[in-house]
Amino acid sequence: MVPLRPPGTVMRLDRLGSFHQCRLSFMRVLLRRLKREHWRFDRPIFDVNANGVGIAIYAAHGPERSYSLVCFAHDLPAEQRSDRVIAEAWDSTFALFDGVPTADDIDRLSNNVPKQEAGRITSKELSLSRANRSVRLFEHVVDSLAAGRQPDAEQVEAVGYLMRTTAVYGSGKFGAADRETIADRPEFNGPFQVEMLAVFLIRTYVLDLVEHLARSRSPEKAVALAPEIRRRLGIGNSTGLGMAPFLVSHPVLISRWIEAREKALSRVRSLPEATAHEWAIFRNMVARARLNAETWMSDHELQLAKLAKLRADLAKVEDYIADGGLIGETPWDRLYRWAESSLSIEGQEQLVSLMLEPYGDLIDDLADDMAADEGRSFHIDGAMPLDRLRSILVEVYGWALKIDWTSQDSLARVWYTSAEKLEPRLGERFEEELEPYEQPLAPARDAAAMAQNLDRWRGGPTVAAFLLAYPEHRHIARRVQIAAHYPYAEIRDNTIASTLQPIDLLRCKLSFFGAGHFDPRSDRWLRINMFKGAPFPNDLADEDADDWSYPPVQEAGPCASH
Repeated sequence: MVPLRPPGTVMRLDRLGSFHQCRLSFMRVLLRRLKREHWRFDRPIFDVNANGVGIAIYAAHGPERSYSLVCFAHDLPAEQRSDRVIAEAWDSTFALFDGVPTADDIDRLSNNVPKQEAGRITSKELSLSRANRSVRLFEHVVDSLAAGRQPDAEQVEAVGYLMRTTAVYGSGKFGAADRETIADRPEFNGPFQVEMLAVFLIRTYVLDLVEHLARSRSPEKAVALAPEIRRRLGIGNSTGLGMAPFLVSHPVLISRWIEAREKALSRVRSLPEATAHEWAIFRNMVARARLNAETWMSDHELQLAKLAKLRADLAKVEDYIADGGLIGETPWDRLYRWAESSLSIEGQEQLVSLMLEPYGDLIDDLADDMAADEGRSFHIDGAMPLDRLRSILVEVYGWALKIDWTSQDSLARVWYTSAEKLEPRLGERFEEELEPYEQPLAPARDAAAMAQNLDRWRGGPTVAAFLLAYPEHRHIARRVQIAAHYPYAEIRDNTIASTLQPIDLLRCKLSFFGAGHFDPRSDRWLRINMFKGAPFPNDLADEDADDWSYPPVQEAGPCASH
């Protein structure tokens, strides 16, 4: 087997911030399961008036359980519409209910869900979310359909969604069910499957809503969205710093995600040869990825530079294929090694995702190993010899020990939690009085500080003895011990440096969700698209659940899409 890429290569922020969705992304894992298990979907309630105010319920029925997305539609004045987490009103609000709600449940939810954080939900609810319209495109689509014509395809493609969520909360937040209560259910064993199911159903609600509003405006002339346009509309999302610390605060879980992806890459690179059919799938996916890159829009200078490199890199990959690069032994390993010296990091990580596409039978089982019981790793092994702790620390954090921690550039940022919304924030250490509120999200600095005290230590030989004298190092000692068992647990970069780009953290996590068209709006928040191109719930039985992440292309020759 080709060895897994070393953590020192993979866990750098510039690489993590160049990840793309792949077969192991959570949206695709969800849709494969829904199709495989023959889930059924219905809409028992759609009671929305001509002004777009009312309630709708979308139900998903699996082999053992049912779940219901309860949707509340609101007539929101334009001046109240905001993507900020501090907003207090939205165009639509949602809760994913465990089962089928009764009239009493619906009444309770109607008094709480529209208020979001100001209300309270219960353990019968698995997620809480809200969304706002993409006003320009939403109105264009409604107006077009009401006039009896299809919306402009270029406008649809440029925006890609009619609503964007500004939060999808789960795992106990605001009273929702704790993950531990549902993690043993097969459909929710994998990471973020509750949230992905909610967004999948929200997408159907949004498209039903625009068609309903068009019919309400013009009952005689209105038409439905053409299927090909409907498919090109996903759900947008605005994601900011609230998500950024996740990669630092969940080291075991992140290691499982990364390791699954690296194992998939290793399995493919280790194949002795590729069949003509596998070549055809890959070549088709490269062409589709190139089309995707051409339609991927952004105004952010960093993303524009990455997009330029990505488009050039995909052209290079097509030339490599045309020159017979996949002919012969170990074609995928040779391709990857060529990419290391020929493509940008953005292009390399896009290629990793594309190389996995022909090999679902070989790698899809790895999705079953991406969850983690993080509580099992919380215990600190006090009996561990300090020599062992030192050796792990040097192996994992050796790069951090070389940083000049007296430099203001190395210590420039402070992670803290806002008092107003209890959300993570990032401040400037030497410009604001924030250090008393700092969160332990700087493992590189803390590892270096512990290393200094270990060098001075003349006491007992165990971790327990050392931590009795230096309890401030408990959290980093725990991280060191975790890293001994989970190789991809630690980011190999300084998360409080002046050069930090928080959007790298956001993009890595969102790529595992399955998001696409990352569009940074600053270095601290971005917009994405989810489920764009995916089949709708009632189409799953008859369509491929996994062939939707890139736009289709027409190719001559035998390169049929898989």
